[in-house]
Amino acid sequence: AAGGRCAPGLECVKSRQRRKAKGGAGPGAALPAASPPAVCLCKSRYPVCGSDGLTYGSGCQLRAASLRAQSRGEPAVSQRSKGACEQGPSIVTPPKDIWNVTGAQIYLSCEVIGIPTPVLIWNKINRGQYGVQRMELLPGDRENLAIQTRGGPEKHEVTGWVLISPLSKEDAGEYECHASNAKGEATASAKIHVVETLHEIALTK
Repeated sequence: AAGGRCAPGLECVKSRQRRKAKGGAGPGAALPAASPPAVCLCKSRYPVCGSDGLTYGSGCQLRAASLRAQSRGEPAVSQRSKGACEQGPSIVTPPKDIWNVTGAQIYLSCEVIGIPTPVLIWNKINRGQYGVQRMELLPGDRENLAIQTRGGPEKHEVTGWVLISPLSKEDAGEYECHASNAKGEATASAKIHVVETLHEIALTK
């Protein structure tokens, strides 16, 4: 920035002086320290959504991407909105199949992400004789089943659990993690297998 001006969207900021002038006089005294140099920094230091549907860390990164696109003969990239671009939900960590005996305490977990942050629900899938399926929204009226949901662990993520205690034969079946927001939905499922003895678990898997 010294001797000139910053480009549009940048501001001139003086960098911190790292070394202090040493005191003293005479031939061995240090020369007065020069003025700290100035650098050009981006004015908008927050994420922005580009017209190409991609999220950029700042307006400056978006402008740089726009220049690269134009140099390739592609349309310029403009700022669609402040903040990250909206995106449909996706499953980060799906639930896993479980084998256990009656009376056990088990849980299924599911981690999803999306912008805006998705709403996560659980269903039990009941399949009919001809493949027709009915969704049972959980927890329903089940006394041995609970649903827990919390935000995180990362931004725009949600983690949910199905907790069953004690496990009964009626709990066997397929369970679906369903995430939705304004941009779409995503699902993942896992099965709970109820066996008679722990010995059966190794044989069944």
